[in-house]
Amino acid sequence: LIPQMRSWAAIVRLSALPSHSFPFFRTKLQALGKASCSYSMESSGETFIHEGKASVIFPSANQVFYNPVQEFNRDLTCAVITEFSRLHLQQKGTDIVVPGERVEQKLVVNLSETGEDKVTSSPENNSTPPDRPTAHVGEPCPDGLRILEGLAASGLRSIRFAREVPGLHSVVANDFSASAVELIKRNIQHNDVGNLVTGSYGDARMVMYNRTGAKDRFDVIDLDPYGSPSMFLDAAVQSVSEGGLLCITCTDMAVLAGNNGETCYSKYGAMSIKSKFCHEMALRILLHSLDLRANCYQRYIVPLLCISVDFYIRVFVRVFTGQAKVKMCASKQALLYNCVGCGTYHLQRLGKATTHGNNMKYSPATGPPVTASCEFCHQRHQLGGPIWAESLHDKDFVERILSALERNPKRFKTSERIQGVLSMVTEELSDVPLYYTLDNLSSVIRCNTPSLLQFRSALLHAGYRVSLSHACKNALKTDAPPSVIWDIMRCWEKQNPVKRERLSETCPAFHILSKEPKIEGSFEIREDANPKSRKMGLKRFQENPEANWGPKARAKAGGGIATTLEDKRKQHQNKGKNAPSADESHLKSFPCKKLKEGSCELGDSCRYSHNPSEVTQGESPAPLEGTPS
Repeated sequence: LIPQMRSWAAIVRLSALPSHSFPFFRTKLQALGKASCSYSMESSGETFIHEGKASVIFPSANQVFYNPVQEFNRDLTCAVITEFSRLHLQQKGTDIVVPGERVEQKLVVNLSETGEDKVTSSPENNSTPPDRPTAHVGEPCPDGLRILEGLAASGLRSIRFAREVPGLHSVVANDFSASAVELIKRNIQHNDVGNLVTGSYGDARMVMYNRTGAKDRFDVIDLDPYGSPSMFLDAAVQSVSEGGLLCITCTDMAVLAGNNGETCYSKYGAMSIKSKFCHEMALRILLHSLDLRANCYQRYIVPLLCISVDFYIRVFVRVFTGQAKVKMCASKQALLYNCVGCGTYHLQRLGKATTHGNNMKYSPATGPPVTASCEFCHQRHQLGGPIWAESLHDKDFVERILSALERNPKRFKTSERIQGVLSMVTEELSDVPLYYTLDNLSSVIRCNTPSLLQFRSALLHAGYRVSLSHACKNALKTDAPPSVIWDIMRCWEKQNPVKRERLSETCPAFHILSKEPKIEGSFEIREDANPKSRKMGLKRFQENPEANWGPKARAKAGGGIATTLEDKRKQHQNKGKNAPSADESHLKSFPCKKLKEGSCELGDSCRYSHNPSEVTQGESPAPLEGTPS
């Protein structure tokens, strides 16, 4: 049982697929086009996966458990850690050298007395001393980053760090599966990165708990488990260095997005609810959980970049220590009131921080911000949270990543998508938590949907700010109060009337449209209504590359996998809706305990339920003592 609970690396990456599935795997790689990795198969039966500058060995085609969609995750992580390394080493007087990165040029204008302007270009790094030390890819740096990949599996991510990120001191690729660690060591030798990467066998939590000393901590900790990382967060916030970086992935989106609120509370200490903004709420629940665990040790988090893409969320946060700053954390969390009828939401901060000269005063917040029923549709509210209510991103840091991509556009195969997603991140309103969706607003009042530019223009004409969100294609983040949003929708309904005689007196549309708008909404399209990332046609939202391209089935502790995810989905499809069929023989294909012991009187006709109708004609035998009935 213990290996089954803790063998996370085998769960995440290594599993045995049936032999006929390898052609399907080959088709998957080809279907992803430019963003896919390449592979090759040797005569010995070993499979080589090539991604970035790493080449990973798998013992045979039947043991490949690799999702090429996650290449975006790994590329983005390399880009983030590269910029973090640049900041880390600049403070120590060292520059990093990224292969293929173009050196920025500065324009120097010489205004001479003769009136002739001479414009010359000079490299930006000419201002630095010529003897300034540099850190290169693949070379250990004494002052560089110490990285831990807690759930390394094949070691692909750690090897990519060693071969693509400069300024590293060491990388520990840990796993709690002996077979995975052996594979990691083979891949380290195959990629010739033994001077940087070290394989480690152990529970990721114990590895981190053993490095909580101030001088032993890791500068970067990367956690990418199967499902929830909640059991690793306490150890992670203790074992990361001062100002260090945590890179954490969650794939348990059903829990974080509101399908199982009680499970979300048990794992993250917050209640999730079903809503249109569930993907951003998932990010804020994870940040709340991280900050809450860090506060126990007088530490706090500062988010650098938090994104919701594909089937997972990924956060990059720095961890600092400071008692005074920790006192501010209560005012950074908020409860969420969400109307079940119209989707209007309100936030209630948990704490309040006010300035008194040079001092800060902390007190409980006052509330609630809503009445017993919604003021717009008279429906009830759901209570969710607490969630992180501050900014999700450090825009200066995101701009640095975008600038580095412009200087080296061919560094990653997913560079175009990284540029598109991060460009949307820089355009988001950082001080506005959560968002509305245009289709849901129209659905509530049962009218036609205005175009994105029309609704954005109406909010801008009303004097409010508005932006899109990387987490949802139809999202609208705005600082306009809900009353203004519904007034704009009332103005739109006047131009596109609905049949009000068909509206029930209990539906939200009846109550919302029964009031006249207090503002005059203008839907004339403004030039600034179209964001720059949309004008440029950047790759912001990826189309599904193929069917069943999301997270794969959980592997067994021994490395095998019982049933493919597709077969399991077909078996359980509509099981709660369809009436039981007459033929239920497939449900009675399990022998009872006595048959396994050799003492069942029914012999070959034994079934788990011992249905008398399945026994040969004649008098039905009496149920056996101890057998299920």
